[in-house]
Amino acid sequence: MEANKILFISQEIAPYLNDSPTSLKCRDLPQGLQELGAEVRMFMPKYGYINERRNQLHEVIRLSGMNIIIDDTDHPLIIKVATLQPSRMQVYFIYNDDYFARGLTKELETASNPEENDERAIFYVRGVIESVRKLRWNPDIIQCNGWISALTPLYMRDIYANDASFRDAKIIYSLWNDDFQEPINSRMAEKMLQDGISKANIEHLLDKPVTHFDLTRLAIEHADAIAQCSPEINPEIEALAKESGKPFLPYQDPADDTKAFEQFYDMLMGK
Repeated sequence: MEANKILFISQEIAPYLNDSPTSLKCRDLPQGLQELGAEVRMFMPKYGYINERRNQLHEVIRLSGMNIIIDDTDHPLIIKVATLQPSRMQVYFIYNDDYFARGLTKELETASNPEENDERAIFYVRGVIESVRKLRWNPDIIQCNGWISALTPLYMRDIYANDASFRDAKIIYSLWNDDFQEPINSRMAEKMLQDGISKANIEHLLDKPVTHFDLTRLAIEHADAIAQCSPEINPEIEALAKESGKPFLPYQDPADDTKAFEQFYDMLMGK
């Protein structure tokens, strides 16, 4: 493949979290693509569970120092980085102790403090976007993995629509079996309006709890393409993805998925 620049915005990546199917694929697929010649960057949240010393995380001073305002409150954005061995891929971590530092516990903040998941998702997505802009690294492909990344297509196609960093990129939203039971705060859409998101894009979410289906639908509406990454997903979501008319990559056998994604990316890029 030509040297595509591929940005992975993920909910979890092995070995930093337990080796779930999601975390393993979010490590193995980027590694396989890098071996084929792609230039890869990876982001995930710096959950409190992640041991910084054991995983050799350190702060990226030149990227940190920004503040993200959510609901009229400033939240410092801190970026940390680690290197995956033996591939030597760099993983960037979005960190802020309001959302991602609750101490070393096996229960992630998304589960232990679900009442903050609206702001947590907004902070994570905006943190990744601002970090990539500051890196001056313009991806060709952006692949989003996990519901915490679901706002990415909307933010990039609304607020950052004319930004040179993302204007020409193709955004893929990955469908996982990652439903959550407790709906997200009913003020989520209001806080997104404060960011500058167009009311027309989220009017249907105003003053109502936001479900996993709502987030996924929002991601599908604004993404350029969809990929199914779990062998089984919610049938309503699968139908929604296929009915969107957007390029759709069905679930692939893990033994063959690197090649399948390479071809999918090249198709999206017109190669």
